[in-house]
Amino acid sequence: MFALAACGQQDGLAGTYRSVEELPEELGRDGTTVTVGDPRALVTVHLYEDLRCPVCEEFEISGAGPDLREATLEGTAKTQYTLASFLDDRVGGSGSKKAVNALRAALEEGKFAEYHEVLYANQPEEVVDGYTDAFLLELAGQVEGLRGPEFDDAVRTMKYRGFVTASQKAYEMAGGPAEPEGPGTPTAVVNGTPIPAEYNGILMDGAAFTELLESVGRATLWEADRT
Repeated sequence: MFALAACGQQDGLAGTYRSVEELPEELGRDGTTVTVGDPRALVTVHLYEDLRCPVCEEFEISGAGPDLREATLEGTAKTQYTLASFLDDRVGGSGSKKAVNALRAALEEGKFAEYHEVLYANQPEEVVDGYTDAFLLELAGQVEGLRGPEFDDAVRTMKYRGFVTASQKAYEMAGGPAEPEGPGTPTAVVNGTPIPAEYNGILMDGAAFTELLESVGRATLWEADRT
């Protein structure tokens, strides 16, 4: 239902990127939303994820996640993240919180997108509190230029504990009155419209998800032309 007409270097259109390492990334004004990709992209996919969630891992590795990354690289979409950590309380441990803190530290180094990929590619079983400081630092070694005194210290000391708490609160608020504990993970909101839970299967179907992004992109471009 929506991906974009042209992408490229013309004025006002988003650009293309050769690799995840080149993608722009920034923390939003709300202090919790992380945006990856060209800010001019016509389609915005806002994801709500918990790093310990096995369904999130399925989305990121074998579902529509790779197709969303491709669209982000092409400049036809940008991806936003709100990172939850509710599974620590539900399953036990502190791995989600530690992983969110480490991702925030990676953002400070301009390595959020790369590290996000590595964390999901090496996700421990949900019932295992596997995102320890040592494991997070070991995985960070797979991202060129990420390890260093500041990053390592931020991981070990939970430097971004406030961000972790605020992100979980933002996740809960996203559920609204009907879902006060949060909308569930993964949840995707495309250009402000949540994909209903009964249609969440699209998150595991790369072709269908790409078709959705293309349709939204065409509709957005059409609306822009009208105005």
